[in-house]
Amino acid sequence: MSNTTEAIHLLEDKLQILLSNYEFLKNENEILLQSTTKLQHQLLKRDQLLVEQKEQYDLLKIAKTIDGSSTNTRDTKLKINTLIREIDKCIIELQE
Repeated sequence: MSNTTEAIHLLEDKLQILLSNYEFLKNENEILLQSTTKLQHQLLKRDQLLVEQKEQYDLLKIAKTIDGSSTNTRDTKLKINTLIREIDKCIIELQE
């Protein structure tokens, strides 16, 4: 009988330890998920900022080329041609 009682107490102790570990890991997982979400949000904001700054850089490069202060006229002409083609596509879609 004593062995059975000891086995039950040992089992109860192990169960308490398992439950304690489960709660700890559950809380830690929740914290890590929140951290991951926060980092993903920050990454998205930085990606958006990078895209915006690249667009500003491209526009500035075109403006400098048109102004005559840059030697990249070929790039500007290609960009203007691309923009014209995009405008033409939009006009065609609007006429349909």
